[in-house]
This record gives sequence, structure tokens and C-alpha cells, in this order.
Amino acid sequence: MKRLRILRNILVRTKTNQILLVYFIFVLLSAFIILLVDPAITRYGDALWYCYAVISTAGFGDVVATTMLSKVISVLVTAYSTIVIAIVTGVVVNFYTEITERQRKETLAAFMDKLEHLDSMSKDELKDISAQVKSFKDKIRK
Repeated sequence: MKRLRILRNILVRTKTNQILLVYFIFVLLSAFIILLVDPAITRYGDALWYCYAVISTAGFGDVVATTMLSKVISVLVTAYSTIVIAIVTGVVVNFYTEITERQRKETLAAFMDKLEHLDSMSKDELKDISAQVKSFKDKIRK
């Protein structure tokens, strides 16, 4: 549940949620237009299923567009889907990279602060820092 909240916060903060909302509306409208113009598709559920097959590029074949307008809309749905998926993936990966980098810098800053105050540390604190340095060196060697 926490990961879903983080994802939601990422999407809201980067305004990607708006891109997804417009995309969702576009798919619903595309299905409706396909329903209106294609005689082979007689139910809205079938039109949505067809849009899903187009988006996923699975092309199940149980519902097929027969008119030129339906085929053009299918191409637009596919192209738009590819763009939206690329944008959302890029935003999430970039945000995750920034969070990781920020955490690394905070950890490094805290460690550097400890190093600056070595003369005021107890023997136990110095042993702890020594263990951290050894652990870091082991990670680098791997």
C-alpha cells in the first residue's frame, strides 16, 4: 500500500496523473467512436475490448475493425498509448533515481559530519565509523 501511495505522489507531483486521465478519456472516446462507425462492433464493451487489444498489441482477433475510420483510430490509440507509457515510465524512473541520489548524498553528508568531529567522539563511536568504512570498502571491492 505504501508503494502505491509513493507512486500516486510521484504521478501527482509531476502532473503525470493528468496525462493518464486525458489518456483514459481518449481511450473511452475512441471506443465510443469505433462503436458508432464500425458495423462489426455492436456493443460498447466489445469496443473497449478492441481498444485494449490494440493498446496491448495482442490483437486477439475476436473483435476486428472493418472501416477505414476505425482503423485510423486504432493507429492513433496505439501511437498515443506508446507515448503515454514511455512518459509515465520515464517519470517514475527519473523520480526514483532522484530519490536514491538524494538519500546517498544525505548519507554521505552525515558521514562527513561525523568525520569532521572525530576528536569529540567516544571510542565506541570511532569503532562504529571504522566498521562503516570497512563495510564500504568491502562493497567497493565486489
